[in-house]
Amino acid sequence: MEREAEVTDPVTYERDGQIAVITIDNPPVNALGQAVRAGLMAALDRFEADPAMQAALVLGAGKLFVGGADISEFGKPPRDPKLGEIINRIEATPRPVVCAIQGAALGGGLELALACHYRLAMPGARLGLPEVTLGIIPGAGGTQRTPRLIGIAAALEMIPAGGTVPAVRAVELGLADRLGPEGSDPRTAGLAHARTLLEGGAGPRPVGEMPCPAPDPDAVAQARANWRKKAPAEVARLAAIDAVEAASRLSIVEGLTEERRLFDEMMQTPQRAGLIHAFFSERKVSKLPELDGVAPREVSAVGMIGGGTMGSGIATAALLGGLRVTLVERDAASAEKAAATIARNLEGAVKRGKLTPEKRETMLSGALHTATDHDALSSVDLAIEAVFEDMEVKRAVFADLDRVLKSGAVIATNTSYLDVAALAATTSRPADVIGLHFFSPAHVMKLLEIVVPDTTAPEVTATAFALARLLGKIAVRAGVCDGFIGNRILSAYRAAADRIVLAGASPYELDRAVRAFGWSMGPYQMADMAGLDIGYATRQRKAATRDPRDIVPTWADALHHMGRDGQKTGRGYYIYEIDRKGAEDPEVLALIDTARAEQGVTPRSFSDAEIARRYMAALINEAARVLEDGIARRPSDIDVTFLYGYGFPRWRGGPMHWADTEGLPGLLTDIESWAAEDAFFWQPAPLLRQLVTENRNFASLND
Repeated sequence: MEREAEVTDPVTYERDGQIAVITIDNPPVNALGQAVRAGLMAALDRFEADPAMQAALVLGAGKLFVGGADISEFGKPPRDPKLGEIINRIEATPRPVVCAIQGAALGGGLELALACHYRLAMPGARLGLPEVTLGIIPGAGGTQRTPRLIGIAAALEMIPAGGTVPAVRAVELGLADRLGPEGSDPRTAGLAHARTLLEGGAGPRPVGEMPCPAPDPDAVAQARANWRKKAPAEVARLAAIDAVEAASRLSIVEGLTEERRLFDEMMQTPQRAGLIHAFFSERKVSKLPELDGVAPREVSAVGMIGGGTMGSGIATAALLGGLRVTLVERDAASAEKAAATIARNLEGAVKRGKLTPEKRETMLSGALHTATDHDALSSVDLAIEAVFEDMEVKRAVFADLDRVLKSGAVIATNTSYLDVAALAATTSRPADVIGLHFFSPAHVMKLLEIVVPDTTAPEVTATAFALARLLGKIAVRAGVCDGFIGNRILSAYRAAADRIVLAGASPYELDRAVRAFGWSMGPYQMADMAGLDIGYATRQRKAATRDPRDIVPTWADALHHMGRDGQKTGRGYYIYEIDRKGAEDPEVLALIDTARAEQGVTPRSFSDAEIARRYMAALINEAARVLEDGIARRPSDIDVTFLYGYGFPRWRGGPMHWADTEGLPGLLTDIESWAAEDAFFWQPAPLLRQLVTENRNFASLND
């Protein structure tokens, strides 16, 4: 083998007998940035000018083939050479071009692979076109070449979903030609495959020259119906369907033109801007300057105190993260019940393909232990309590943990509202205490609020973020206050919802308006899912400090006293006895009418637009206060909190991004106008006023 000089830094060109080996080496994901594209073009020049080379092999260095576009180029004018030009150039090359795919070929990476004449997929690789998750569609031939290989129906299952297929399935579909040998590296396997092709007299086999796939109007209609139901407001998924459908009736040149037209159209939508903002915010949220260079403590064994729905979910997440778990319950029967819940959770992971049956059994028999005494936690590295949401109960648990845990063990509370600093102060080691607010179901929901009192040691905070990564969570740092980031803001927009209902809207009208805005569910549906007893307990906890000018949703208290606590009792705001989605209930409307009469309210009607505007304005106003108080570090952290924990529509980018897009001056004007009817509730946050005065937006506060 003779190695030539590098064409350009991220792309190398080598000669291995009669095969040119072109390697993309642009860590961490071999993104197709401008330097890579230029390097590929130069390597192709060299290959075509080298008569001794009979074939080319395209590789990605490291653990994956190509992870897609370079995110640093997002939102910037495209620079030559463009990816489409390289893809067309590869496809037109007169000698066979092979690629060996390991790890992942995503987005532009898969489009690059589709330009090659032959594709070898290594075991464990995943292939996909996730562009719709960023509000766009594949723009370098993905929607045109994929259907030519696998057909319209299969392409419609893959592309509008933005998902991936494993290597074995890719070969079954025809997206890849064959599966590489187990244990082989992509270079060795790719060279062997290329030599086999040459020995068999194989020549170029451009995908673009393959016939159009057969039209499948039923599959197209079904895909449109499915995505209009699943994601009714998301335009990119429907545009992807249109592009795939075009492949069945247009030549490759015409199809690529139509794909580019739709791609350019998607690039101009607000949804694309919102989804890109969400993408970057998620990657930024765990980057905290104070943790630079701070090493986390080692965590391999976790103690779980409380095995209810939340505790069992957290324990499940820890097991799935490869940790040993000791779960403590008050008695043997409760511990056995918790273990059964964890077993069901893990069985769900098996059914979803996230876990093998063998691994599930190993976790249950070897990694999970139950106990009825805190002394069983003496050797764990981190203990998480998830007992009843009562300060005295939690203080008692913390006192026992302070006694039994080894030196250096982290003590965490899963409280949703309570003062983590006050809990830390009850121990002899406040530096080891932190809040880990998981969201239910904890083994499924991605958000983890990490609540950091002033006394917490930096390495304990670093440990919490390292744990979040291990568990596959999106972690957001929060300060100490009632409800932290998410639940504090939730209390404000939920209070706005109750005011709208008292003024004349029904809970069902409000839920419909909020869903129409894009939320996954309305506040009264959410209350039924969480349990109306939870809201009642929160109101009771705050009763002693409640301002007399505030309103209390007496109808919600009445529902609780009637034993109507939501889904778990079959009735709440909705009736669940027949339809688990819930049916509207005239009895609830009668309770609300009684509350209006008692408070002298003459009901009026609200449009969906007015409901959504007030709901969102209350959220934004309280979020501004959360920023003022330092509970959230950045507006983008609030966006991430609501995208991953509260069902806010991702295509809107998050509530703070929405506010910037909507315009802060208009929101401030509305809040000031509503103060005329309710001066207590509608008080503009000082930060909101300041930003409007200075002609700035929330994005200006993102560091």
